Amino acid sequence: MTEQDLACLLESLEQGYAEDLVAHRGMTPDAALERSVNQIRESLPAGAATEGALLRLGRVGDTEVGWIWVTLPTAAAPDQAWIHNIEVHEEHRGRGYARRMIQLIEVELAQLGVPELGLNVFGTNAVAIGLYRSLGFEVTSQQMAKRLTPAS
Repeated sequence: MTEQDLACLLESLEQGYAEDLVAHRGMTPDAALERSVNQIRESLPAGAATEGALLRLGRVGDTEVGWIWVTLPTAAAPDQAWIHNIEVHEEHRGRGYARRMIQLIEVELAQLGVPELGLNVFGTNAVAIGLYRSLGFEVTSQQMAKRLTPAS
C-alpha cells in the first residue's frame, strides 16, 4: 500500500471506528472521533512506512475491493501478529474477499515465522464473528460492558 492509498482510506477508517465507539462504548461523537484519530495515528506514526505494519490492498484485477492492516509481533506480544482492520468496500461485500485477504496475510505471516494471529471484534458483528470462526479463530478473552443511567 502506498502513502496515497492509505491517505484515501484513513478518513473512512477514522470515521468508522468513531461510529463503533459511539455505538458500543457510549462515547460522544466528538470524543469518539478524537480517540479514533489519535489511536490510528499513534499506531501508524510513519503512515504506510510504519515499521512492523503490513498494509495490503485487496484487488481483483485492477479493481480495489478492500484492504487489511496487520502489525507484526511486538515486545508486548512476541508471538502474535494483530489484525487492526480489515475492510471490504461495500459494493464488493459478500463475495469472500475478506476471507481471501485473511488467508493471504496468514501465508505471509507464516513465511515470516509468526505463530499466531489475533484480532478484536465487536460482539454485535455477527457476520465478522462467523467469518473468523470459520477461519479457525477462537475466543481467547471477552469484554463485557453495561451502560448506566446517570443519577439525576
